[in-house]
Order: sequence, then structure tokens, then C-alpha cells
Amino acid sequence: MKNFKLYIPIIIVLSLAACKKSFLDTQEVKDGTEQNFYKTPNDAWKALVGVYDGLQRVWSGGIALPVAAEVMSDDAFGGTGNSDGFGYQMMDEFDKLRSPSDQNLFGDNWINYYKAIYRANLLLSKLDQVNWSGSEKLRNIYESEAKFIRAYCYFDMVRLWGNIPLITKPTMENVPQASADSVYQLIAEDLKFAAANLPATGYASQDKSTYGRVTKWAAESLMARVFLYYTGYYNKVDLAGSLSKTQALTYVEDVISNGGFALVDSFAFLWPAASVNKYAGEDNKETVFAIKYTYTSNYNGNTDGNHWMVMYGIRAQTITPYGAGWGGATVNAKLWNAYEAGDTRKTASITSITGENLAFENQKDQREYTGYYIKKYSPMSDSTGKSLAEKLGGANFQIGQYQDYVSIRYADVLLMAAELGSANAQKYFDDVRKRAFGASNSKPVNQANLMAERRLEFAGEGIRYWDLLRQGVNVAAAAISESVTVQNGGANATKTILSSKITETKGLSQIPYTQITLSNNVLQQNAGW
Repeated sequence: MKNFKLYIPIIIVLSLAACKKSFLDTQEVKDGTEQNFYKTPNDAWKALVGVYDGLQRVWSGGIALPVAAEVMSDDAFGGTGNSDGFGYQMMDEFDKLRSPSDQNLFGDNWINYYKAIYRANLLLSKLDQVNWSGSEKLRNIYESEAKFIRAYCYFDMVRLWGNIPLITKPTMENVPQASADSVYQLIAEDLKFAAANLPATGYASQDKSTYGRVTKWAAESLMARVFLYYTGYYNKVDLAGSLSKTQALTYVEDVISNGGFALVDSFAFLWPAASVNKYAGEDNKETVFAIKYTYTSNYNGNTDGNHWMVMYGIRAQTITPYGAGWGGATVNAKLWNAYEAGDTRKTASITSITGENLAFENQKDQREYTGYYIKKYSPMSDSTGKSLAEKLGGANFQIGQYQDYVSIRYADVLLMAAELGSANAQKYFDDVRKRAFGASNSKPVNQANLMAERRLEFAGEGIRYWDLLRQGVNVAAAAISESVTVQNGGANATKTILSSKITETKGLSQIPYTQITLSNNVLQQNAGW
């Protein structure tokens, strides 16, 4: 059978992920063959570092999922340069005719996801070879972490592409697509195992040197997120027969009661560009799970940086404290206008060119300019205009961005618990709004208010699109479709997104055509692409 060219070689190359102040900082990772590597717990540990490194790399090329999810939602447009290709517009408008040559927008992502899964599968397949004598407790912990990362990757992929190859053992075979139900069953099994076998260590008691590692609380929180998406998008009552709504609620209530997390006092303090000297820092008390990054990426194979954040930056111009970027995911004015008066999340989440009196002079190089950019993950510069990434020693501002991606925040846990029907739903909902307004600002808890709140709370974080889809493809299509005036190269232009394109594709993205070709057409393209 013809092989997919998407897996790492049999030689285990576990490159060091040099994350800031994390368990990956000082670990020596060596090469070894599959035959002789897995003997001791330390060997397994080195392999586990490689699994984390695989997760860190999934968005190092192609289009990162947080960026894609913002562009595909109703909160942002494709943007990018006015003379660039139209790949981001194709993705934004769900229309392959916008850029027929861009058949592999997610090509690098597909490859890197399966590389990460290969690493996890390889470690899982070798755990029984390890002599765990004296370290028996570590076995289940390492297995749990590897399974969480495998589940995390598959959840990204199944949301993005729908039916995908489901691979649970290291293989180079040409594997056909599995049903979404099968993928979700594995995700549920992996997360159940992780939740049951990781230690219940509260945030305040966590060893700071282990920040960035998977915890019981991360597994329980991700399980609830998966449940809500699957049951919503597929209109089911449980998670592929593996988890009920009551069980999903029990998981997040456990996080709330025993995880030791809390909301950071001020919303702006969560984001470096919104708070500058008052930033609460990485791994703060609201961070349930984050993908770690640092500035040490180079062009010789070290891929530790946040390579996608540069897409959110103001187009090709530094305006301190904001660093230059490529002007992707320009913010839709509808989002700016959706915030109520007094909601501190508005200016903490979005950079307003006129509102902040910024001397932006590069509109002629910006496509789909709206006057608004995502602030939460904005590149930053010092008072002289120098990129902070380069100032720290990064090779280049494009690959040296170092802000972690906070995948799961405690605010999300509270709102998921409220949505799942907690007896404390109103309190959880009010806690999130009180932080946003700096004082009590209650609204009744219902589905409409929860969805609206989630949009405002998680703007720019890659969550809104999935929240729309899980309300139904038709709901998502109605929210996203519009015809609006933007500026292309400084001139007014009409931007049109058709609801029919979203329903035709079912909100799924294009499977890279290169992978279809390599599979001898074993892989089938999604409808509409």
C-alpha cells in the first residue's frame, strides 16, 4: 500500500522544547532507536518530552487553529496583505473558487498533527517494555499525558476536517478515514484515562517546575469541551456513547471544587499587550492548560516559538507597545460593537486604531482593513520599536514570539459548568461578568446569554467558531454570512460571505489535496471543497 508521507522516522528525534520556566527547560534529550530506547523510566520521560514537543509544533507551519477559527467565525475577516494571495479569503468565505491554487492551506498542520500523534502512539506502544520497578506510579502518569495530547490533537483535527484517519498505533500504512464517532470514542477514552490516573494536585500545590504539563484538571475540562461540541454539532445526547451530560458536569465541578483555580482579578492582566507591566504572567491561577512557547526558534530545526501570533499583528508596522505583524484576522466591527458600556474586555481584547489614537500608516498594504486588530495575542515591541522577541534573543520576530497559547482558562470551566446545568450556574455566570465590569452586573443564565457571554469573554482565542458550529451549522451560517464594506489597500470594497457556502461545507475545512494524492485517493475530500 502507498504510504502517507506524514510520519516521523523510526529514529526517535526528540528535540528539546525549551519552554520558559517549565519542566522542559533543562532536560537532556538524546536520540535512540526504537529497538533500544525504551528501557528505563528516564527513557520514557525523554520520549514524553518529545510528545509535548510534537504538540508544540503542530501550528509551526500552515495555518494555526486559533487563527483559522477566528477567521472562519463572525468575529474576524481573513485580512493579510493587499497584494497577498487569497488563501485566507478562501478559508474565510468557505469558497474554493476564491483561490483555486491554495489546495494545501492546512498541509503543514495535517503533517504535524500526525507526527505528534505518531510520537504519542509510539510511546504508548512501548510502555510495557520499560522496567518500572520503583517508579510504578509514573507509568500511568506518562500514559495519561500522552493520551491527553493524542486526544487534544484528534479533537482539533476532527473539528477541522470531519472524517480523518484514526491511528492508534505507530504505522506507516495508508489508513482510510474513520467515522467521526470512532474518533470521538477514542478521545473520550483517552481523556477518561487521563482524568482517572493523573494526581489531584491543586494549582497552589503544583510544583512550578512542572508548569505546562497536563493535569487532571486539564483532562476533565477538555472532556467537557469535547462533550459540548460533539453533542451540539452532531445533535446527540451523549458523547459517542461514552459520556453523559451529568458526567461531563461532574468533571468540571471537580475542577471548580478541587482544582484550586480562580479568576485573575482584572481581565486585562491576562494579556501582555493589554496590561504591559501588570501582566499576571504565564501559568497564572486562571490557566488550566496552555501550549508553551519560547523565543528560541531558529531556522535550523528548533521550533519552540509561537509561529502563528505574528498573523494577528498590525500590518507591517510597529506602534509601541504593539509589534509588527501580517494583519491577518482583522476584527469585524460587529464584535467591537457587541460589548456593553463598561465591559473591560472590549479594550483588553481588541486594539482600536482610532480609539487608541495609533498612527497607523500602512492601510494601503492591508486587505480587509476594519480599524481593529486582535490584542490578546499581539506581538509586542519596546519603546524604541524593537521586537521584544528579537530583544530577548529570538532569531526573527516571525518565529520568535513567545507568548503561550492558553487553551483552557478557568473562566471557560465556569461557563461550561453553567451551560451543563450546574446548581451554581447563576453564580458562575455572574462571577465572569463581575470580573468583566468590575462590579456586579448580572443577567439571567440561559443559552442565549451564555453564548453571547462566551463570545465576549473568549474573543480572539479561537473558541467562537466552534461555539457557533455546535449550535448547528445553520445557526453558524446565519451568524457568519454578511455583506459589509471593508478597505482593501485603502479603498472601500464589499466583503461577502454566503451562508450557502457554510452549509455546503458543513463548516468543515479543506483536506490538503497533497494528502489525497499521496493516499491514492483513499482519502476523500470534504463536501464543497
